[in-house]
Amino acid sequence: MVSIAALNSATSDQLVQGLSSDEGARVLAALDQASELYGDKVCASGQPAVDFAVGVASTLAFLNTDADSRIAGMMFELTLLEPAMAPRIETMYGEHVAELVNSVRQLLRMRELTQNQPSGGLGRGKNASQQAVAQVETLRKMLLAMATDMRVVLVRLASCLTSLRYFADIKRFDDVTRAYGRETLDYYAPLANRLGIWQLKWELEDLSFRFIEPETYKRIAKMLEEKRMLRETFVSASIERLQKELAAAGIAAEVFGRPKHIYSIWSKMRGKELDFTELYDVRAFRVIVSDIKTCYTVLGVVHNIWTPIPKEFDDYISRPKQNGYRSLHTVVTADDGRPLEVQIRTQEMHQFAEYGVAAHWRYKEAGGSNFQGQKYDEKIAWLRQLLAWKSDVAEHVVEKEEVQREWVEKLKSASLDDRIYVLTPQARVLELPVGATPIDFAYHLHSDVGHRCRGAKVDGVMVPLNTQLKTGQTVEIITAKGAPGSAGPSRDWLSPGYTASNRTRSKVRAWFHAIDMQETLSHGRALVEKSLQREGKTAVNLEALAAKLGFSKVDELFLSVGKEEFSLRHVEQALHDTVEPTGPVDEVLIGKSRASSVEQGAKSGVLVVGTDGLMTQLAKCCKPAPPDPIIGFVTRGKGVSIHRASCKNFAEMRAKAPERVIVTEWGRGVSDTVYPVGIFVLAGDRQGLLRDISEVFSREKLNVIGVNTQSAKGQARMTFTAEINSTAHLQKALAAIAEVPGVLEARRG
Repeated sequence: MVSIAALNSATSDQLVQGLSSDEGARVLAALDQASELYGDKVCASGQPAVDFAVGVASTLAFLNTDADSRIAGMMFELTLLEPAMAPRIETMYGEHVAELVNSVRQLLRMRELTQNQPSGGLGRGKNASQQAVAQVETLRKMLLAMATDMRVVLVRLASCLTSLRYFADIKRFDDVTRAYGRETLDYYAPLANRLGIWQLKWELEDLSFRFIEPETYKRIAKMLEEKRMLRETFVSASIERLQKELAAAGIAAEVFGRPKHIYSIWSKMRGKELDFTELYDVRAFRVIVSDIKTCYTVLGVVHNIWTPIPKEFDDYISRPKQNGYRSLHTVVTADDGRPLEVQIRTQEMHQFAEYGVAAHWRYKEAGGSNFQGQKYDEKIAWLRQLLAWKSDVAEHVVEKEEVQREWVEKLKSASLDDRIYVLTPQARVLELPVGATPIDFAYHLHSDVGHRCRGAKVDGVMVPLNTQLKTGQTVEIITAKGAPGSAGPSRDWLSPGYTASNRTRSKVRAWFHAIDMQETLSHGRALVEKSLQREGKTAVNLEALAAKLGFSKVDELFLSVGKEEFSLRHVEQALHDTVEPTGPVDEVLIGKSRASSVEQGAKSGVLVVGTDGLMTQLAKCCKPAPPDPIIGFVTRGKGVSIHRASCKNFAEMRAKAPERVIVTEWGRGVSDTVYPVGIFVLAGDRQGLLRDISEVFSREKLNVIGVNTQSAKGQARMTFTAEINSTAHLQKALAAIAEVPGVLEARRG
């Protein structure tokens, strides 16, 4: 085994590259201390701890990070093997290194809590749950959001790569390495991809694939190796031929072969259902020139030497990809009759594509296109620009220490997300707005959990309910015992500081609104009953009394009396008349109707056959509209009530009083007359559902004059009253509502 002294000597130059002499001395001093403190300790992977520490620091040096990052990369494993060392880190290496080490430990804690979550990597079927995919994406975002100092992420990526390299060196293939490879491919390779750290991304993918699908990896590697000499000889000859032609044309260019990544080859073979021999970019090279004009000149030279394949030419310079990627791609038929791919770009384009400013992952990974996703993507793009900027200025600015400090401060101040990501005790990740409290967390789980919330534990410690949560914390809600609905929220929760979510406040307000309505109802009932007792009319039919007073339901009478909107004097006056039981009565819509609505007195266009001049009104129980088959029923004092022929209420009234049925039909009416109809929607309850349905009404130019929504067990039942010109107009709107995400049923009420 290599001695510690030899190890230090061999790695010292690599560990201090890009640093000033003072910063380099700090890193080397930390290396000596790491060698002494680690001794013969071994990591959980089985790798000697000092080898692991040096491997992580070397990768961080390759990424040109600062000294604090390299020291933290060497020392965080020590705090895992000996937790008592954690408090000493700040004394030994300073506050900044201690913060980095603690943050890396927190990230590793997240790994332990979420390692049993569903993954989005290899082996997922085409019909896999979208919820599982969303959960993986939330985990990736959580890892980024935790690291307000991006150097923490770089340390974690370097540690992943170091472990995978060790497993590959010792040729270990078992359940442990398979799980480690899957986790890396699901979380950390996409993380490197999003940050534009391509060198790490490709190696993480290839090594992970090697452990997840060892036989497939070996098969592809063997196919590459079998014809490697022939392929490399051919590509070298092609490059030499092109360089001669370019030199003859007076064009200065850098021409080199493209690296072959086994995971990328496998992805293309699977995604495009191609055989290995059909892949164009197995034999490929790149041409780097000084300006855009020269790119097209080189393209002409290439097409003059070899015959182009027309369908395989892509001009991403004049028509860049949405992610900003720019380059010329062409596939030509080489001298041996087989395809050869050539990519042509400027040095600036090459830096853009290779070092992360181009959002290469946008077309490599599946993802949504919603507004929140776009905002998140913009923030990640900003971080990639910072990484590229640091690499650029390091070559041109002499005062590297000042550049390092400025870069670190910009990274630390870059806000990665305006959301937080917290966990349930079962390690399920929930996304909440910044400033969210345990009350928001409880209502996000379920409305009943929110109503019954009485306390909360954060990371196992009891906290006040107005405590603001932070990303990575585990939250447990303590609920009141008893049947659902037996407990409720506190009115204090509507005060500032208790909630951050509009959805939470809406649910709390809805609870108290329902309570207030129930109290008003009870109060009104008591007042009406006392009035009946005074008048000696306790046996009166309350439904008939409410109908006589113009209410469709008894509860509406009680509510109006309880709100003091309806005088008991009217009740007493009605009691002096004979009140008879009646059939179903028409509802009265409360809302802002159009002037041309039948609700506002506009002509309904209904003709009563055989008579003229009779007052008609559309029944609110079935809300008929042209061209529904209709029938009339003569009411007492309210003219003819017009029902749909299929109305159940009408069937009951006809059975009791068939002599009051009268034949009716639609006349020409007024061209701009609108009719109120009911619309029932059943959907999975989610935030923004009512807004999305309202947008449909707006788009279809439907005036909604009544809304009633109820939510229970994750389902929303919504009833709307809308004004339409005809049922054809209604059917078009129902079809559009049915297309809203989450809607299970949309029909006429």
